[in-house]
Amino acid sequence: MYKPIQVDRVNLTIMGVPFPDLATLDRTASAIGSNMFEGFEPTESDIILIREYVMNKITFLQFVEAAKNVSHV
Repeated sequence: MYKPIQVDRVNLTIMGVPFPDLATLDRTASAIGSNMFEGFEPTESDIILIREYVMNKITFLQFVEAAKNVSHV
């Protein structure tokens, strides 16, 4: 079941995780939201991981490896 998450477009945060700009926040929120309809329930560390990927700070392979690890970020 889909549960909304806290997205603060004024303070540029998702569930308290800060973002450098609105475009990055929007891209991350879109990625999270589309997966939430499939049952994904993001944690703070999930949001950090997705943010890092969206900002090109990690590669896709690093993203996949981190996503496999339950203790990522």
